[in-house]
Amino acid sequence: MNKVAVFPGSFDPITRGHESVILRALPLFDSIVVAIGENSEKSGYFPLEKRMEWLRRIFSSEPKVKVASYSGLTIDYCQQTGAKYILRGLRTAADFDFERGIGIMNRAMMPGLETIFLLSAPEYSALSSSIVREIHRNGGDVRQFVPEGINP
Repeated sequence: MNKVAVFPGSFDPITRGHESVILRALPLFDSIVVAIGENSEKSGYFPLEKRMEWLRRIFSSEPKVKVASYSGLTIDYCQQTGAKYILRGLRTAADFDFERGIGIMNRAMMPGLETIFLLSAPEYSALSSSIVREIHRNGGDVRQFVPEGINP
């Protein structure tokens, strides 16, 4: 059986925290699809194409990581790709409360779908894409918060 996980998010931009979760999850799965969810009600700060390019560049040497985008429900995308797992990173207790509810609803709609939570590495627990965007928007240097080679 092929263990496929989907790691959904906006990755607007990808942070070192996201990168850490993906790299730490690699031994658990046969493949991880890093999937940028497209939300028709909001546009991203960075263009979708740029975010996908960054993800492909970061994981270019890792054959188990695939990059994609999707719209609609994450569970529908999981069914299309044959994924039985959703991967999520947790930074805080608030993240857990939020993600737990989504995980329960996803499993109710797609029995057998498991949500796997990985705790954020402590050094990334305060890091979020929102904070990185705000720093960038105001002319700050975000290089220490994003994976190497990404210069938004």
